[in-house]
Amino acid sequence: MTLKDTSTPASARLCAAAALSAVLAGGCAGGVSSLAAAPELTPIQNPAAASGDQRVSMPLPAPRAEPASPNSLWRSGARSFFDDQRATQIGDILTVNIEIADSAQVNNSTQRARNGSETGGVSAFLGLNDKLNGVLPGTPGLDPAVSFNSTSSASGSGSVNRAETVRMKVAAVITDRLPNGNLVIGGSQEVRINAELRELFVTGVIRPQDIGADNTIPYSKIAEARISYGGRGDISSAQRARYGQRVYDKVSPF
Repeated sequence: MTLKDTSTPASARLCAAAALSAVLAGGCAGGVSSLAAAPELTPIQNPAAASGDQRVSMPLPAPRAEPASPNSLWRSGARSFFDDQRATQIGDILTVNIEIADSAQVNNSTQRARNGSETGGVSAFLGLNDKLNGVLPGTPGLDPAVSFNSTSSASGSGSVNRAETVRMKVAAVITDRLPNGNLVIGGSQEVRINAELRELFVTGVIRPQDIGADNTIPYSKIAEARISYGGRGDISSAQRARYGQRVYDKVSPF
């Protein structure tokens, strides 16, 4: 009787070990490379999706018909290198340069004092003074009958020491044109960094001649300027007092 050797040959075992090692090495290398790889970029998509589904509505100038120029290389009203590129019509965009560097220091002191006294009486009132002396013991009388004394004083002091520095730029849109030719502008800007959103708003009235050749205007040339710069998010919420404390500060008389 002959026994058959069922053990795996050495060459086969070596091949299997080599294949397993290659698989493990490839898997480890892929895992390490995936951990060290940079985040993948978002695929290119339609830019309209970034602004959301809501249609954007902006102020637009009134339509006007341009006269035809059959024998001209330039169309009337066309923007070219020879035209003024500054914003002049409703819907045009210009840049507002905001560079605020203000400081103020005010000290006030007030002191006030007042003294007053009043005395009033009746020497003889229908003879009641004599009758009162006969009824009551001692020397009662109606003179003086009333006496008031008052003293008041107040002092106060206050001081203000303020400094502000804001430097930024924001694009604004011409929203209206006044009968005298002045322009009403309005613009906003939002920047989100992590969980904090910074907001900038500017609006006011400007003169067309104050717009620079580079289509910019300083904030100091804006009449009735309303400039707001702030934020909302985790940092702003942490810096603001809680609701209970604000309610207590408003109702507390002390």
